[in-house]
Amino acid sequence: MKLAVTIPAYNEEKTIPNVIREIRELKPDDFEGKIDDIKIIVVNDGSKDNTARVAKEAGADIVVSFRRNRGLARAFRQGIETALEIGADIIVNIDADGQYNAKEIPKLVKPILDGKADIVLGSRFKGWIEYMPMQKRIGNKIATWVTRIASGFPTSDAQTGFRAFSRDAAMRLHVLADYTYVQETIIQANHYGLKIVEVPVQFRKRQGDGKSRLISNIFGYAKRAGMIILRSYRDYNPLKVFGIVGAIFIIVGLYFGWRVLSYYYTTGSVGSRLPSAILATLLLIIGVQTVVLGLLADMLKSQRMLLDDVLYRLKKLEYEKKE
Repeated sequence: MKLAVTIPAYNEEKTIPNVIREIRELKPDDFEGKIDDIKIIVVNDGSKDNTARVAKEAGADIVVSFRRNRGLARAFRQGIETALEIGADIIVNIDADGQYNAKEIPKLVKPILDGKADIVLGSRFKGWIEYMPMQKRIGNKIATWVTRIASGFPTSDAQTGFRAFSRDAAMRLHVLADYTYVQETIIQANHYGLKIVEVPVQFRKRQGDGKSRLISNIFGYAKRAGMIILRSYRDYNPLKVFGIVGAIFIIVGLYFGWRVLSYYYTTGSVGSRLPSAILATLLLIIGVQTVVLGLLADMLKSQRMLLDDVLYRLKKLEYEKKE
């Protein structure tokens, strides 16, 4: 079997050689003899330093370079597509900063080799963390909690960039976001019924200045990642989302309407409650329209599921021909 290790990288010329070196030290025996070919794919996300050249010199088999920085999600997507094109049976994604221990890749791959998982997440919070800034730790916990609610999968580390995919799972996932992929892929995978498991992994202190290249601002990341989670949840649960919002408008509208009717039955006129009557009418109209919008979105969801299945089959045919 062929294993492809994808490494999204942005200005990581100092750390990526060690990551590649650790991967190169892996042997077939580490995978119980089930994997005999390991390819390393580096996606250079518009780096301004010598990341691409250094990666090639360190032993990367394929280096794909973007002319400008396009974001983590696009770099991840490109890595997956390249891995599928070369016929990878299993794909592992790992960060270029060396914080994840590449020697633990066999641990990530084992559940897939044993047929027990389609996707494996390397959980830092179930494993060992050498160092993580407090704001980042809190942010990861909050994002994980939100992702757990949105996806329905009890993940302990939704933000981990150390994860493995079977070939079939990789073809089923369609990353639409430009910024980050970590939450969206979990929500998609659980929606499609893919088996996800977590394994504990090490998370080492970042060398050098300690600043993430791909995520420079934790608050900006939280804002954009939060929008991705909300969009993903809306896309896969439109009736629930629009139904809840519509129900809130209808309940509030009924409350104001009840106050107006009570006043009318008591006094025989609407009088000073006219503004409340207008507000109740508007709220009820908005609420009903929102529920109808949810029904329409639910119909579109069915169409999207059909299109996703068609896209999966097209990918399968395309990559089989290339092999």
